[in-house]
Amino acid sequence: MSTVAPPSAPEANNRVKAVFDDIRATRKSDFVNNMWLWLAFDPDLLERTWAEVKVVMATPSALDPLVKEMLYIAVSVTNSCGYCIHSHTASARTKGMTEAQHADLLRVISLAAKTNQLATALQVPVDAAFDSKSEQ
Repeated sequence: MSTVAPPSAPEANNRVKAVFDDIRATRKSDFVNNMWLWLAFDPDLLERTWAEVKVVMATPSALDPLVKEMLYIAVSVTNSCGYCIHSHTASARTKGMTEAQHADLLRVISLAAKTNQLATALQVPVDAAFDSKSEQ
């Protein structure tokens, strides 16, 4: 159950409309997903969040768009965000993620969770070779 209600006519607010128009233009789609509709309850939060998402996820960088989506899936699984798992899995598929890549991704996420828990439970000290502050 949602903690806030999305505005009934979000684009009646010029700031919200501007963000939604930019989302449509950036994604080359008329679809504005629920995350943005719900964030429209607070135009400041909507603007700031979209600006950051646009810079990180939609601007070319050293990571290709599919890798970014797969990383987003992994973090979303770790954070137990069902909404983000679904939306970024769909986005990764549109960027070319195959079923084999998805299966590999889930294996890596599962393995990382397990070994992270073991390292935490055992309080394994970091090897000097892995510490960027130690002399190599």
